[in-house]
Amino acid sequence: MQDWDPSLLFRIVDVAAVVANGLLGGAVARAFRFDVVGFILLAALSGMGGGLIRDTLLGIGFPVALTDSAYWAGVIIASALAYLLDLGSQWASRVLVIVDFLGMGCWVATGTIKALGAGLEWIPAIALGVTTAVGGGVLRDIMVNRIPSILGGNSLYATVALVGATETALLTEVFRRPNVAMAVSIVSCLAIGLIARRKNWKLPAPVNLKVPRPQLKFISRRTAVVFDENEGWTPGQPLTENLQILTPEEIRKYRKRDRFKNISKFRKR
Repeated sequence: MQDWDPSLLFRIVDVAAVVANGLLGGAVARAFRFDVVGFILLAALSGMGGGLIRDTLLGIGFPVALTDSAYWAGVIIASALAYLLDLGSQWASRVLVIVDFLGMGCWVATGTIKALGAGLEWIPAIALGVTTAVGGGVLRDIMVNRIPSILGGNSLYATVALVGATETALLTEVFRRPNVAMAVSIVSCLAIGLIARRKNWKLPAPVNLKVPRPQLKFISRRTAVVFDENEGWTPGQPLTENLQILTPEEIRKYRKRDRFKNISKFRKR
């Protein structure tokens, strides 16, 4: 009996993920009322954008997205389905989410294994694995002038990809089992991703830390008053801006008054 090749299953999941992400891109095109060209472009970016970024950065030949006809067939099918069907129903959304996380596990594993095979260290290999999974969605959102959803405010997505890429790097480099690494990545990304969606897990929001203004105790009261008077000054503003300009007439009056004071002091002596 011939041994079963797990690469066939990984291949099916890979192409299915291209179709699922292409459908997500087509759903965005439908929301913006694009034409057929817009549907195809967004489906291609969503389904193959991450792999294009990965292969371009690695520079080890033509990107797989340009040489694999199955990817383009998946993109065309996805764009046609999104153009003809309304995918806003609840069951369609659930199916897309499941296939999306399945494909994420496959893509982060593929990107990480490919980067490690090219000679990269763990951290850049994991980064390329995450880029393979989330790069298409980022390009899609940029094309429609939206903030990429992975930057925050949504349930975990890039974090799930990071977990799968880390597992892949560990199992590939330490245990030398890339097929097991891909299987574990697919299962863990699917499980963690669905739980994160269900529980609406999010990363912590920014913390506002207030640093008190230091008080210098050795400053005299007179100096402190000067600081208060100049509190409105900003760098680049002339310090002489608020000084009063004296006219020749005012100068003569001042000199005359000063001369009169000196005469009065002399008479008192």
